[in-house]
Amino acid sequence: MTVRIETLPPERERTLLAAYSGAVASTRRRNLAVVVVIVALYLLAGWMAEVRPLTFVDNIQNFTAYLGQILPVLTLDNLPADVAAWYWGLPKWLSLLGETILMAYLGTLFGGIAAFGLCFLASANLVRSPAIRFCARRFLEVCRTVPEVVFALIFVIAFGLGPMVGVLALAIHTTGALGKLFSEVVENIDMKPVEGLTGTGAGLLETVRFAVVPQVLSSFASYALLRFEINVRGAGVMGFVGAGGIGQEFLVAIRNFYYSDVSAILVLIILTVVAIDLATEALRHRLLGREAHP
Repeated sequence: MTVRIETLPPERERTLLAAYSGAVASTRRRNLAVVVVIVALYLLAGWMAEVRPLTFVDNIQNFTAYLGQILPVLTLDNLPADVAAWYWGLPKWLSLLGETILMAYLGTLFGGIAAFGLCFLASANLVRSPAIRFCARRFLEVCRTVPEVVFALIFVIAFGLGPMVGVLALAIHTTGALGKLFSEVVENIDMKPVEGLTGTGAGLLETVRFAVVPQVLSSFASYALLRFEINVRGAGVMGFVGAGGIGQEFLVAIRNFYYSDVSAILVLIILTVVAIDLATEALRHRLLGREAHP
């Protein structure tokens, strides 16, 4: 059985090919314009930020030389003794590292609770009042716009040195960051359960409790765990401004040129962050998998 393929009239074919060529050329010109704009902005940003590649190349040896200085001297013949000398302050560092993790935990906990309460007020599908949404969203923006270190500096002046300062700074920044993420999750929920409860006369609290929270709880937990990972890293530098934790000891080692202590503390922080990242990642995947397969 033969199949007959119909062809377009020559004029119609030429018209379609010309339209196609014009569309392709227009797309290429638009893509080229976008690339030119991106490159121009890149060069402008580099010029305004005083990024000098030649200076970087000329001074890169200073960075590698510093890395060479902080690396400990480890020999196979005397490895246990060398490692013991390298980690001479391990009990103290572990105590400070535990303090850092507790700072991150409390900051995440307090910030997550505040974000949980505010995210519903910032969601357009639950709150119809523009004034309430505006105030809630602007408050969350202020909380997450100011860096944790700036908050920590302000609290150090107000309350003095100590881990409490780091907890407060992390909690405020976490409130803004998680509040934004939580509100976006709430705005993407299925509104049918909400409409059903609203139709029966349920108030906002009842609607949130029985129609919204069951849909968003797994995502909230996932974002909170991710924020805990970030806060562990953030708490590590809180000590730079006197907010306690391992960061304070790390800064002392850098300022006093205790090279081996710098590398020992740095490796300790890296291993801790990696372990926490792996643990929270596995827990997040389990939560999301449970949500996908109820």
